[in-house]
Amino acid sequence: MSDYSLSTVRHSAAHIMAAAVQGLYPDAKFDIGPATEDGFYYDFDMEHRLTPEDLKTIEKAMKKLMGRKLPFEKTELTRTDAEKILSDRGQTYKLIRLGEIPEGETISFYTCADFVDLCRGPHVEHTGQVGAVKLMSIAGSYFHGKEGNPMLQRIYGTAFPSKEELDAHLLQLEEAKKRDHRKLGVELDLFSMSDSVGPGLVLWHPKGAFIRHTFESYWKDEHYKNGYELMYSPHVGRSVLWQTSGHLDFYNENMYAPMEIDNNEYYVKPMNCPFHIEIYKSRLRSYRELPCRWAELGTVYRYEPSGVLHGLLRARGFTQDDAHIICTPEQVEDEIAEVLRFSLNIWKTFGFTEIKPYLATKPDKSVGDPQRWQTAIHALENAVKKAGLECEVDEGGGAFYGPKIDLKIKDAIGREWQTTTIQFDFNLPERFNMTYVGEDGQRHQPFMIHRALFGSIERFFGVLVEHFAGAFPVWLAPVQAKILPISEKQLDYALKVGEEMRQAGLRVEVDERPAKIGAKIKDARHERIQYILVAGDSEMENGTCSVRSRREDQLGELKVSDIIAKIVDEVAKKI
Repeated sequence: MSDYSLSTVRHSAAHIMAAAVQGLYPDAKFDIGPATEDGFYYDFDMEHRLTPEDLKTIEKAMKKLMGRKLPFEKTELTRTDAEKILSDRGQTYKLIRLGEIPEGETISFYTCADFVDLCRGPHVEHTGQVGAVKLMSIAGSYFHGKEGNPMLQRIYGTAFPSKEELDAHLLQLEEAKKRDHRKLGVELDLFSMSDSVGPGLVLWHPKGAFIRHTFESYWKDEHYKNGYELMYSPHVGRSVLWQTSGHLDFYNENMYAPMEIDNNEYYVKPMNCPFHIEIYKSRLRSYRELPCRWAELGTVYRYEPSGVLHGLLRARGFTQDDAHIICTPEQVEDEIAEVLRFSLNIWKTFGFTEIKPYLATKPDKSVGDPQRWQTAIHALENAVKKAGLECEVDEGGGAFYGPKIDLKIKDAIGREWQTTTIQFDFNLPERFNMTYVGEDGQRHQPFMIHRALFGSIERFFGVLVEHFAGAFPVWLAPVQAKILPISEKQLDYALKVGEEMRQAGLRVEVDERPAKIGAKIKDARHERIQYILVAGDSEMENGTCSVRSRREDQLGELKVSDIIAKIVDEVAKKI
């Protein structure tokens, strides 16, 4: 077991991979090889076009280097000497990277076997301390990530301090493939995307739309119960709105080109915040009206490069479950604590119990009164303490306009997902000159808190699909029960049972196909139906169905009224 951090182990593995590639393909030119959240990669430029079979050869060469326990040796050089080494080796990409290192910063190289790399480090002491590696895939990558630059070959891999940890990770990846929301979305007829519509734009099919409707209805009901007011805003706004908000200066590359209407430029919205501010400013507000807790399921559009689009998890059009809380400084701590309590309650309803907060504090470059920053950070810290959670602090990781809490949840197979964000904002209230009349009769600037609970409806739906592997709990399932008559003889009875269940508010289908019962059961299980009701002669005679529950297995022959009562109870309890 290595005493080094996982990122250090993985960065060292990237260097070992580069050393192996150099030994196999001496003409290779190298760019960068960082550790990532799931492993590492390295970018290469060479004549040989890599194949999956090559990965086995490279991995074998890596293991030989690891077995030799070769040291990672650090050398610090002058810029002139560094340029000479890279020039002599023909490493043009590294020369460009060298030129990007600021004057006065230490220039260091690391040597592993015959491979010499411009690198800040750190690394493990020797190659034998990288316990276990696996090369995963090959992809193309533009140098510096910019189209028009040379296309490099990227090898992705992963590394762990022990083989046991690597095997557990690979097993998780296999399970993740089975749960991939893009695959299950097609299999279960939930959603699709079309080239004719455009990449990153989601088409919701009836079953997926019903699940969305169900959890959006729950979302709305809970917001009303917890003191929020819901609102709607337009999909477009004039350029002056986005100029005031700062989006045209700081976010323009993620916004779609403007359209001209009545000689004015309009943009489709990348965010909902400015519209909510305009509602606030529609009249003068008193301190007695605060806090304003306003929420919207607002669809936004952002340009994402095609290379980063990933089904529902990274789209170009998506609906944010936005909320903005506008309050006085005295109210801020209680409001944050309430937002956190509310968010945790919602996540637990959906079956997520492992939730961890991350607190991002003031960066070097920021706006707003330092005292306000301290008040905001203190409020976030206290809210986490009140919730009884352990918080990881990201020093300086906040946005320039305020600190934030990010909640990360773990799914059924142990993957962590970034979800809820609770973000302070000192920037927009100032830009839009937001005020309220205080108890002293004077105008004051309010605090503004952004809160996205799910992040976006699309991303949340993708996470749900993968968490439940498509087998949604009965309250969310688009089809809660499926009735399977054994033969045509029981079809009328099955239809009668289905109608009785629908009248009780349940979502039911009857399999009317003239197929064998075994095939019907197999198909219903493949569709992840929670309750499969089989109707034969005995059941028809007794007013019952033989029930199979996905959660509880065989339940035997039950009266239809008892089946209805059981499912209705589970729906009410959000099981």
